[in-house]
Amino acid sequence: MAPGSLRVNHASVDELATRPAKDGTPRSERRDETLWASSAASVDGGGDVVKARSLVFDLFGDYLRYRGGEARLRSLVSLMGCFDVPGPTVRVVVARLRKDGWLSSRREGRETVYALTDAAWALLDEGRERIFHRAQGPWDGQWHMVIYSVPESERGLREQLRKKLAWFGFGPLSSSVWLSPHDRVGLVKEAFAEEPAVRLDVFRSRTSGAVEDRGIASRSWDLGELNRAYVDFLATYRPRLAAYRAGELQGAEALAERMCLIHEYRSFPFRDPDLPPELLPEGWNGRVAHDVFIEAHGLLRGPAEACVDALTGSTLLDERAG
Repeated sequence: MAPGSLRVNHASVDELATRPAKDGTPRSERRDETLWASSAASVDGGGDVVKARSLVFDLFGDYLRYRGGEARLRSLVSLMGCFDVPGPTVRVVVARLRKDGWLSSRREGRETVYALTDAAWALLDEGRERIFHRAQGPWDGQWHMVIYSVPESERGLREQLRKKLAWFGFGPLSSSVWLSPHDRVGLVKEAFAEEPAVRLDVFRSRTSGAVEDRGIASRSWDLGELNRAYVDFLATYRPRLAAYRAGELQGAEALAERMCLIHEYRSFPFRDPDLPPELLPEGWNGRVAHDVFIEAHGLLRGPAEACVDALTGSTLLDERAG
Protein backbone atom coordinates (compact mmCIF):
# COMPACT_ATOMS: atom_id res chain seq x y z
CA MET A 1 0.00 0.00 0.00
CA ALA A 2 1.39 3.38 -0.99
CA PRO A 3 2.07 5.93 1.74
CA GLY A 4 -1.00 7.94 2.59
CA SER A 5 -3.37 5.79 0.51
CA LEU A 6 -6.65 4.98 2.20
CA ARG A 7 -9.70 3.55 0.45
CA VAL A 8 -13.00 4.16 2.15
CA ASN A 9 -15.92 1.76 2.09
CA HIS A 10 -18.78 4.20 1.41
CA ALA A 11 -21.43 1.52 0.86
CA SER A 12 -21.02 0.22 4.38
CA VAL A 13 -22.05 3.60 5.78
CA ASP A 14 -25.37 3.64 3.92
CA GLU A 15 -26.06 0.08 5.03
CA LEU A 16 -25.19 0.96 8.62
CA ALA A 17 -27.83 3.66 8.71
CA THR A 18 -30.67 1.21 8.09
CA ARG A 19 -29.44 -2.33 8.73
CA PRO A 20 -30.26 -3.95 12.12
CA ALA A 21 -27.72 -6.08 13.92
CA LYS A 22 -27.64 -9.76 13.03
CA ASP A 23 -29.53 -10.75 16.15
CA GLY A 24 -32.20 -8.11 15.56
CA THR A 25 -31.05 -5.82 18.36
CA PRO A 26 -30.98 -2.11 17.43
CA ARG A 27 -27.40 -0.99 17.08
CA SER A 28 -27.98 1.93 19.41
CA GLU A 29 -28.56 -0.60 22.21
CA ARG A 30 -25.47 -2.68 21.52
CA ARG A 31 -23.15 -0.32 23.38
CA ASP A 32 -20.62 -2.99 24.26
CA GLU A 33 -19.83 -3.52 20.59
CA THR A 34 -17.47 -0.59 20.80
CA LEU A 35 -16.35 1.56 17.90
CA TRP A 36 -12.81 0.39 18.54
CA ALA A 37 -13.98 -3.12 17.75
CA SER A 38 -15.93 -2.09 14.69
CA SER A 39 -13.02 0.00 13.44
CA ALA A 40 -10.65 -2.94 13.68
CA ALA A 41 -13.14 -5.19 11.92
CA SER A 42 -13.59 -2.66 9.10
CA VAL A 43 -10.04 -3.03 7.89
CA ASP A 44 -9.93 -5.30 4.87
CA GLY A 45 -6.81 -7.33 4.13
CA GLY A 46 -3.86 -4.97 4.26
CA GLY A 47 -5.91 -2.35 6.03
CA ASP A 48 -6.65 -0.21 2.96
CA VAL A 49 -10.45 -0.37 3.13
CA VAL A 50 -11.86 1.69 5.98
CA LYS A 51 -15.42 2.55 6.97
CA ALA A 52 -16.18 6.24 6.90
CA ARG A 53 -17.83 5.82 10.32
CA SER A 54 -14.49 4.75 11.75
CA LEU A 55 -12.71 7.69 10.15
CA VAL A 56 -15.06 10.19 11.78
CA PHE A 57 -14.55 8.59 15.18
CA ASP A 58 -10.78 8.50 14.65
CA LEU A 59 -10.74 12.19 13.76
CA PHE A 60 -12.44 12.90 17.08
CA GLY A 61 -10.23 10.43 18.92
CA ASP A 62 -6.86 11.59 17.65
CA TYR A 63 -7.46 15.27 16.91
CA LEU A 64 -10.79 16.91 17.76
CA ARG A 65 -10.92 15.63 21.35
CA TYR A 66 -7.84 17.76 22.02
CA ARG A 67 -9.53 20.80 20.45
CA GLY A 68 -12.53 20.98 22.71
CA GLY A 69 -14.07 17.64 21.68
CA GLU A 70 -16.40 19.22 19.13
CA ALA A 71 -16.51 20.31 15.50
CA ARG A 72 -18.85 22.03 13.08
CA LEU A 73 -20.38 19.85 10.42
CA ARG A 74 -18.66 21.80 7.67
CA SER A 75 -15.30 21.18 9.38
CA LEU A 76 -15.99 17.44 9.45
CA VAL A 77 -16.92 17.55 5.77
CA SER A 78 -13.64 19.34 5.01
CA LEU A 79 -11.61 16.81 7.00
CA MET A 80 -13.32 13.83 5.44
CA GLY A 81 -12.64 15.36 2.04
CA CYS A 82 -9.00 14.43 2.63
CA PHE A 83 -10.16 10.82 2.24
CA ASP A 84 -12.49 11.53 -0.71
CA VAL A 85 -15.57 11.00 1.43
CA PRO A 86 -18.46 13.13 0.08
CA GLY A 87 -20.50 15.46 2.24
CA PRO A 88 -23.74 13.42 2.11
CA THR A 89 -21.91 10.40 3.47
CA VAL A 90 -20.44 12.46 6.32
CA ARG A 91 -23.94 13.65 7.23
CA VAL A 92 -25.21 10.06 7.35
CA VAL A 93 -22.28 9.01 9.53
CA VAL A 94 -22.54 11.77 12.13
CA ALA A 95 -26.30 11.34 12.31
CA ARG A 96 -25.80 7.66 13.05
CA LEU A 97 -23.13 8.34 15.66
CA ARG A 98 -25.50 10.80 17.31
CA LYS A 99 -28.32 8.26 17.29
CA ASP A 100 -26.03 5.64 18.81
CA GLY A 101 -25.07 7.98 21.63
CA TRP A 102 -21.48 8.74 20.70
CA LEU A 103 -22.05 12.33 19.55
CA SER A 104 -24.37 15.11 20.65
CA SER A 105 -25.36 18.09 18.52
CA ARG A 106 -26.47 21.67 18.89
CA ARG A 107 -27.26 24.55 16.57
CA GLU A 108 -25.13 27.67 16.31
CA GLY A 109 -26.95 29.93 13.93
CA ARG A 110 -27.24 28.04 10.67
CA GLU A 111 -24.54 25.56 11.58
CA THR A 112 -24.62 22.25 13.44
CA VAL A 113 -21.90 21.50 15.97
CA TYR A 114 -21.18 17.89 16.96
CA ALA A 115 -19.53 17.04 20.28
CA LEU A 116 -18.35 13.90 22.02
CA THR A 117 -20.66 12.45 24.67
CA ASP A 118 -19.42 11.18 28.03
CA ALA A 119 -19.68 7.62 26.70
CA ALA A 120 -17.47 8.52 23.74
CA TRP A 121 -14.89 10.19 26.00
CA ALA A 122 -14.74 7.06 28.16
CA LEU A 123 -14.41 4.81 25.13
CA LEU A 124 -11.62 6.91 23.64
CA ASP A 125 -9.71 6.88 26.93
CA GLU A 126 -10.04 3.09 27.13
CA GLY A 127 -8.98 2.59 23.53
CA ARG A 128 -6.01 4.90 23.80
CA GLU A 129 -4.74 3.08 26.88
CA ARG A 130 -4.84 -0.29 25.12
CA ILE A 131 -3.28 0.94 21.88
CA PHE A 132 -0.52 3.21 23.14
CA HIS A 133 0.62 1.63 26.40
CA ARG A 134 2.30 -1.66 27.29
CA ALA A 135 2.56 -3.38 30.65
CA GLN A 136 5.73 -2.64 32.57
CA GLY A 137 7.61 -4.43 35.31
CA PRO A 138 8.23 -8.13 36.05
CA TRP A 139 5.45 -10.71 36.01
CA ASP A 140 4.49 -12.14 39.41
CA GLY A 141 3.75 -15.57 37.90
CA GLN A 142 0.02 -15.46 38.61
CA TRP A 143 -2.70 -16.16 36.07
CA HIS A 144 -5.97 -14.28 36.45
CA MET A 145 -8.86 -16.46 35.31
CA VAL A 146 -12.46 -15.70 34.35
CA ILE A 147 -14.99 -18.53 34.06
CA TYR A 148 -18.24 -17.31 32.58
CA SER A 149 -21.74 -18.65 32.11
CA VAL A 150 -24.25 -17.04 29.72
CA PRO A 151 -27.63 -18.57 28.79
CA GLU A 152 -27.94 -19.99 25.29
CA SER A 153 -30.74 -17.51 24.66
CA GLU A 154 -28.21 -14.67 25.09
CA ARG A 155 -25.76 -15.61 22.38
CA GLY A 156 -25.32 -12.00 21.30
CA LEU A 157 -24.39 -11.03 24.84
CA ARG A 158 -21.98 -13.97 25.03
CA GLU A 159 -20.22 -12.74 21.90
CA GLN A 160 -19.94 -9.26 23.39
CA LEU A 161 -18.37 -10.78 26.49
CA ARG A 162 -15.81 -12.68 24.43
CA LYS A 163 -14.89 -9.55 22.48
CA LYS A 164 -14.50 -7.60 25.69
CA LEU A 165 -12.33 -10.32 27.23
CA ALA A 166 -10.08 -10.28 24.17
CA TRP A 167 -9.93 -6.48 24.30
CA PHE A 168 -8.75 -6.63 27.91
CA GLY A 169 -6.03 -9.14 26.97
CA PHE A 170 -7.64 -12.40 28.04
CA GLY A 171 -7.24 -15.57 26.00
CA PRO A 172 -9.41 -18.71 25.88
CA LEU A 173 -7.81 -21.65 27.64
CA SER A 174 -11.11 -23.39 26.89
CA SER A 175 -14.46 -22.20 25.56
CA SER A 176 -15.63 -20.59 28.82
CA VAL A 177 -12.35 -20.27 30.72
CA TRP A 178 -10.32 -17.19 29.83
CA LEU A 179 -7.12 -16.04 31.48
CA SER A 180 -4.55 -13.27 31.49
CA PRO A 181 -1.19 -12.67 33.17
CA HIS A 182 -2.46 -9.18 34.04
CA ASP A 183 -4.94 -8.37 36.80
CA ARG A 184 -7.81 -6.99 34.73
CA VAL A 185 -10.69 -9.04 36.10
CA GLY A 186 -12.05 -5.89 37.72
CA LEU A 187 -12.46 -4.29 34.29
CA VAL A 188 -14.41 -7.30 33.05
CA LYS A 189 -16.69 -7.34 36.08
CA GLU A 190 -17.31 -3.62 35.79
CA ALA A 191 -18.15 -3.88 32.09
CA PHE A 192 -20.87 -6.47 32.75
CA ALA A 193 -22.04 -5.39 36.19
CA GLU A 194 -25.47 -4.49 34.82
CA GLU A 195 -25.93 -7.72 32.86
CA PRO A 196 -27.63 -10.21 35.21
CA ALA A 197 -27.51 -12.90 32.52
CA VAL A 198 -23.71 -12.95 32.76
CA ARG A 199 -22.23 -14.95 35.61
CA LEU A 200 -18.52 -14.47 36.22
CA ASP A 201 -16.31 -16.48 38.55
CA VAL A 202 -12.76 -15.20 38.95
CA PHE A 203 -9.66 -16.92 40.29
CA ARG A 204 -5.92 -16.48 40.59
CA SER A 205 -3.61 -19.42 40.04
CA ARG A 206 -0.01 -20.46 39.50
CA THR A 207 1.40 -23.35 37.53
CA SER A 208 4.32 -25.53 38.54
CA GLY A 209 6.81 -23.61 36.43
CA ALA A 210 7.91 -21.71 33.34
CA VAL A 211 7.43 -24.61 30.91
CA GLU A 212 3.77 -24.96 31.90
CA ASP A 213 3.28 -21.19 31.70
CA ARG A 214 4.61 -21.04 28.15
CA GLY A 215 2.43 -23.99 27.23
CA ILE A 216 -0.66 -22.19 28.51
CA ALA A 217 0.28 -19.08 26.54
CA SER A 218 0.76 -21.04 23.31
CA ARG A 219 -2.64 -22.74 23.73
CA SER A 220 -4.54 -19.58 24.60
CA TRP A 221 -3.20 -17.35 21.82
CA ASP A 222 -1.97 -17.97 18.27
CA LEU A 223 1.34 -16.24 18.87
CA GLY A 224 2.87 -17.51 15.63
CA GLU A 225 0.21 -15.91 13.45
CA LEU A 226 0.31 -12.74 15.51
CA ASN A 227 4.09 -12.51 15.16
CA ARG A 228 3.80 -12.86 11.38
CA ALA A 229 1.33 -9.97 11.37
CA TYR A 230 3.84 -7.88 13.29
CA VAL A 231 6.52 -8.77 10.73
CA ASP A 232 4.22 -7.54 7.94
CA PHE A 233 3.54 -4.31 9.84
CA LEU A 234 7.26 -3.71 10.29
CA ALA A 235 7.92 -4.45 6.62
CA THR A 236 5.44 -1.71 5.70
CA TYR A 237 6.26 1.04 8.17
CA ARG A 238 9.86 0.69 9.29
CA PRO A 239 11.18 1.67 5.82
CA ARG A 240 8.99 4.79 5.91
CA LEU A 241 10.47 6.19 9.10
CA ALA A 242 13.26 7.99 7.22
CA ALA A 243 10.70 9.88 5.13
CA TYR A 244 8.71 10.74 8.24
CA ARG A 245 11.84 12.04 9.97
CA ALA A 246 12.70 14.15 6.94
CA GLY A 247 9.25 15.71 6.92
CA GLU A 248 8.49 14.57 3.39
CA LEU A 249 4.77 14.18 4.12
CA GLN A 250 2.79 17.34 4.72
CA GLY A 251 -0.82 18.49 4.70
CA ALA A 252 -3.57 16.05 3.80
CA GLU A 253 -0.99 13.45 2.81
CA ALA A 254 0.42 13.38 6.35
CA LEU A 255 -3.07 13.24 7.87
CA ALA A 256 -4.08 10.33 5.63
CA GLU A 257 -0.84 8.49 6.36
CA ARG A 258 -1.25 8.87 10.11
CA MET A 259 -4.85 7.70 9.96
CA CYS A 260 -3.77 4.73 7.87
CA LEU A 261 -1.06 3.92 10.42
CA ILE A 262 -3.64 3.84 13.21
CA HIS A 263 -5.99 1.62 11.23
CA GLU A 264 -3.16 -0.77 10.45
CA TYR A 265 -2.10 -1.01 14.09
CA ARG A 266 -5.37 -0.88 16.00
CA SER A 267 -6.29 -4.51 15.45
CA PHE A 268 -3.27 -5.67 17.45
CA PRO A 269 -4.66 -4.88 20.94
CA PHE A 270 -7.55 -7.25 20.18
CA ARG A 271 -5.12 -10.03 19.37
CA ASP A 272 -2.06 -9.30 21.49
CA PRO A 273 -2.46 -10.00 25.24
CA ASP A 274 0.72 -8.03 25.98
CA LEU A 275 2.40 -11.06 27.53
CA PRO A 276 5.45 -10.65 29.77
CA PRO A 277 8.79 -11.67 28.23
CA GLU A 278 8.78 -14.98 30.12
CA LEU A 279 5.81 -16.17 28.07
CA LEU A 280 6.86 -14.97 24.61
CA PRO A 281 8.43 -17.16 21.90
CA GLU A 282 11.88 -16.44 20.55
CA GLY A 283 12.06 -13.84 17.79
CA TRP A 284 9.02 -11.96 19.04
CA ASN A 285 8.44 -8.73 17.07
CA GLY A 286 5.56 -7.23 19.04
CA ARG A 287 7.57 -4.79 21.12
CA VAL A 288 9.61 -3.63 18.12
CA ALA A 289 6.42 -3.08 16.12
CA HIS A 290 4.94 -1.08 18.98
CA ASP A 291 8.05 1.10 19.13
CA VAL A 292 7.87 1.72 15.37
CA PHE A 293 4.19 2.59 15.66
CA ILE A 294 4.80 5.07 18.49
CA GLU A 295 7.69 6.72 16.63
CA ALA A 296 5.79 6.96 13.35
CA HIS A 297 2.69 8.30 15.08
CA GLY A 298 4.77 10.96 16.80
CA LEU A 299 6.72 11.96 13.69
CA LEU A 300 3.54 12.51 11.69
CA ARG A 301 1.83 14.42 14.47
CA GLY A 302 3.03 17.92 13.55
CA PRO A 303 2.05 18.01 9.86
CA ALA A 304 -1.17 16.07 10.47
CA GLU A 305 -2.30 18.44 13.23
CA ALA A 306 -1.37 21.44 11.10
CA CYS A 307 -3.67 20.08 8.41
CA VAL A 308 -6.51 19.61 10.89
CA ASP A 309 -6.07 23.13 12.26
CA ALA A 310 -6.02 24.64 8.77
CA LEU A 311 -9.23 22.86 7.76
CA THR A 312 -11.15 23.48 10.98
CA GLY A 313 -9.76 26.80 12.19
CA SER A 314 -9.17 25.20 15.59
CA THR A 315 -6.14 25.07 17.84
CA LEU A 316 -4.71 22.48 20.17
CA LEU A 317 -6.11 22.85 23.71
CA ASP A 318 -4.80 19.68 25.36
CA GLU A 319 -1.08 18.93 25.22
CA ARG A 320 -1.75 15.24 25.95
CA ALA A 321 -2.33 14.77 22.23
CA GLY A 322 0.36 12.51 20.85
